[in-house]
Amino acid sequence: MRLFHAWLSSASRRVRLCLAEKNIAYESVAVDLSKQEQHAPEFLAMNPNGVVPALEIAPGRFLHESSTICEYLDDTVPEPPLRPADPYALAQMRNFVRWTDEKSLPHLLILNWSLMLQPTAQQWSDQELEDKLARIPTAERREAWVRIARKPYTEEEKAEALRKLLLLVERMEDMLGASEVPSTWLIGGAYSLADIAAAPFIARIAEIAPAALAETAHPRVHRWWQAIQQRPAFATARLQLFGEVLQERLRSTATPH
Repeated sequence: MRLFHAWLSSASRRVRLCLAEKNIAYESVAVDLSKQEQHAPEFLAMNPNGVVPALEIAPGRFLHESSTICEYLDDTVPEPPLRPADPYALAQMRNFVRWTDEKSLPHLLILNWSLMLQPTAQQWSDQELEDKLARIPTAERREAWVRIARKPYTEEEKAEALRKLLLLVERMEDMLGASEVPSTWLIGGAYSLADIAAAPFIARIAEIAPAALAETAHPRVHRWWQAIQQRPAFATARLQLFGEVLQERLRSTATPH
């Protein structure tokens, strides 16, 4: 297998966590989002949506959409299982994963792109921007690139994005307290793709709003996050801190005086 991914992408992190839990060996192929390598014809042949990740499961056979990839991996490598056996719990798991994609991801993108991609996009000329937009296959993503290149998100918009992102923590706190039998995990009493789906978002919240994960604020999510970080797969999947990556980039681009 070959995984085409970005190290800071939440969807890529989700798939890496799943691969690590399954102990599946794969070749890592990093995609530079700031250079729009995800919009190159070669990548679009793998994922027509022009977003990471894409997983090559055999020569010429590709999968995209992180939730689909994770379920495929659970089907093909059933141990350890990462989905509930109970149909109702399985449906709950799928609904939660979809909720994170629809309700959390858009707000995380505002915060992440403003930090990681905006400095580069703002330097493009109008012609460069037009050329790059022509390669993006979806209107939603074209608008996002226009925003960071020409109409940066305001501090008020970023604050609102963070507020809405933190609704995930509230939802998880309720989910972890809903079972009659206390559980560390979100669905069905066992670690599942629901926990994997949430982990990249909580990892980012731990950096930008750590108080939301304090034991005094959300004790159940606090314990959940501690348990996630103790799993061997967490280290294997390399959920680096954004600040560390930014510093690495600055060091690599710095010119000696």
